[in-house]
Amino acid sequence: MWTAFGYWGKVLEIDLKSQTTKEVPIKNEVYKKFLGGSGVAAYLLYNNYDYTKPALSEENPLIFMTGLLNGTLAPSSARSSVVGKSPLTEIWGEANVGGHWGAEVKKTGYDGFILKGVSDKPVAIYINDNKVQFIDAQDLWGKDVFEASDLMRSKTDEKARIACIGIAGENQIKMASIMMDAPVTRTAGRCGFGALMGYKKVKAVAVKGTKKVELHDKAKLQAFTKEFAQVLKTNAAILHDFGTLGTIQGVESEGDLPIKNWTLGSWEEGAYKTSGQMLAETIQTGHHACHACTIRCGKEAKVPLGPYKGAIGHAPEYETGAAFGSNILNDDLNIIAACNDLCNRYGMDTIEAGSTIAMAIEAYENGLLTKRDTEGIEFKWGMKEELLEVLEKMANNKVGLGRLLAQGVKRASEEIGGIAPEFAIQSKGQAFAMHDPRAYTTMVVDYATCNRGGCHLECLGYFSEGGAYPAKCVDFTKPSEPHGYENKAEYAVRLMNFMTVFNSLGLCKFIMLGQITPEMASQWINAATGWNLTGKDVELAGDRLFNIKRMYNNRLGLSRKDDVLPQRMLLHDRQTGAAAGSLPYYSRIMKDLYDYRKWNAEGIITEEKKQELGLDTL
Repeated sequence: MWTAFGYWGKVLEIDLKSQTTKEVPIKNEVYKKFLGGSGVAAYLLYNNYDYTKPALSEENPLIFMTGLLNGTLAPSSARSSVVGKSPLTEIWGEANVGGHWGAEVKKTGYDGFILKGVSDKPVAIYINDNKVQFIDAQDLWGKDVFEASDLMRSKTDEKARIACIGIAGENQIKMASIMMDAPVTRTAGRCGFGALMGYKKVKAVAVKGTKKVELHDKAKLQAFTKEFAQVLKTNAAILHDFGTLGTIQGVESEGDLPIKNWTLGSWEEGAYKTSGQMLAETIQTGHHACHACTIRCGKEAKVPLGPYKGAIGHAPEYETGAAFGSNILNDDLNIIAACNDLCNRYGMDTIEAGSTIAMAIEAYENGLLTKRDTEGIEFKWGMKEELLEVLEKMANNKVGLGRLLAQGVKRASEEIGGIAPEFAIQSKGQAFAMHDPRAYTTMVVDYATCNRGGCHLECLGYFSEGGAYPAKCVDFTKPSEPHGYENKAEYAVRLMNFMTVFNSLGLCKFIMLGQITPEMASQWINAATGWNLTGKDVELAGDRLFNIKRMYNNRLGLSRKDDVLPQRMLLHDRQTGAAAGSLPYYSRIMKDLYDYRKWNAEGIITEEKKQELGLDTL
């Protein structure tokens, strides 16, 4: 019997049909290869579940997994993962969330839990150390996330951490999210897992733990991270002061901000009006931090209008600000805050919601939607109060407009027909996050090959190419220009492999601002676990983690044909701004990418590559 340091070596499987549970041990070797978080979840999903079944089916599990360093002293080690087959895209799905949820799950004595099957009726679950209670959730069903979370605490423990769905999840809309710890809400936002939780009839999960995972060398971990934390605090000052929304003016100045559904290049005044700096001057009411984080980028704000006027909740983040701001030419921060509040209450992904509305505005402008289709709402650039009505219709999955847009940007555009799919800025069925591959061409690789579809966090090339994270930290020292193609494949892959490690360790990617390297990460891992990994081992693990997710998608038939970008990104250059005239060298970059990854010409992982990564026996 081996002793685990830093993790428990087991997960809890919860059968919703029979309302029974069992502990599932996981071998030490699995942790060493896949580290934790979405890595171990990928191993479990790939090996134990039927990939041929639809996402919304009894056979598809919903996996909540903590990162290897969750609950430790490691800086910003708050991130945990939700994994399964995505209801939005029907491929690999992964949502990552911060706050205090992951650390609390770790304190229950498990590295995660798996929701299996479907409940006969609405249910809530309370995990209190090794005790599991099934709670009738009829009185929670139909309530928004804030109300249901409060009720759940009253039924369990006032200090319990709550994962909850809103009416969007209950109605199984494709962009439904799982919300943690409302009203200071953190979001497992992408891939539509709120729909899967709603399909399983699980309204909420509360966790409360008293156990503390043992570390191999606590003093060494403290020493490693103390110095790092000082560098991080200095370099992340703008996030501390103004949150992620405080970066929007800088992003606009770099030509990286999506404007008018990705068609314009400049929006300087609008970026100022919707910035974190403006938030701080107007409706911001406070700050909050995730577990073990010194940055404290989370902001709280008073909702200035709408049905919940005056309520205090999580302030808009950058992605939300761009999705409901620049990308639809809305420069009213109050409207953005109200949209953010509704999405948090309904449990909806703000990126997918805002992107779908931007597509619909362009479809309306081109005569593909009429006022009859939009139920009398005029879809126009700069629309404001109308957004609140549209979001309500979407969350309720109402017939007509609400049902149409609730499908997400890809499916909605296909149903509208004509040239509407040209206006759907997405990859693999999921809307792009709010960063432009024409500004930083490492993002070509990210958006084209990211395993979960349109995602900025699988690479953060814009973060590195923009100067916030030196490329040398991932041992990349070759010549590279933001708008060029030379060496971009290797640059992107090195970043993507390391970012995949972050998801398995449970580290927030903002610690890139502390200039973390794979060697540093290996030191943190070793201090926590007692292993003897090197920086090269961490790099290899990242490659392995990325590729097992690719293998899952390959099983589903995804290949090079799916590694594509919208034509707007390839053919329509921005006319103004820092990225004016730039179009990515897609074919050249992708050719280099397949060669560097050791995938074949169709984008399938070769047997040689599987053997190199130790994935050939799965």
